[in-house]
Amino acid sequence: MTKTEGFLTTHILDTARGCPAAGVAISLYRLEGGKRTKLTEAVTNSDGRTDKPMLAGNAFESGIYEMVFAMGDYFADLVETSQVPFVGIVPIRFGIDDPNQHYHVPLLASPFSFSTYRGS
Repeated sequence: MTKTEGFLTTHILDTARGCPAAGVAISLYRLEGGKRTKLTEAVTNSDGRTDKPMLAGNAFESGIYEMVFAMGDYFADLVETSQVPFVGIVPIRFGIDDPNQHYHVPLLASPFSFSTYRGS
């Protein structure tokens, strides 16, 4: 098996407070043939990033992935929200085409909206 050079990172910014989102639980899944397999979990640090890449090395393959961010839990600890938060679990599905590249999936979130893009 050939070792790949690419890796997957993420960064969460709390756009309501204008700061990194620390303490957010993230799960990463691989989707293949109708099957969803959990690969790893992490929690963001004080900079809103994970301490290491979410995926790297030989595990970093072409395919469809899903990151699931527990934003409802994060916002519930910081602001008064309704019993059913508007933004709760944020799933982001994306494809990795070239496992030798760096893929970065940033999340910009508030209690009422979120957005993402392919970062660098």
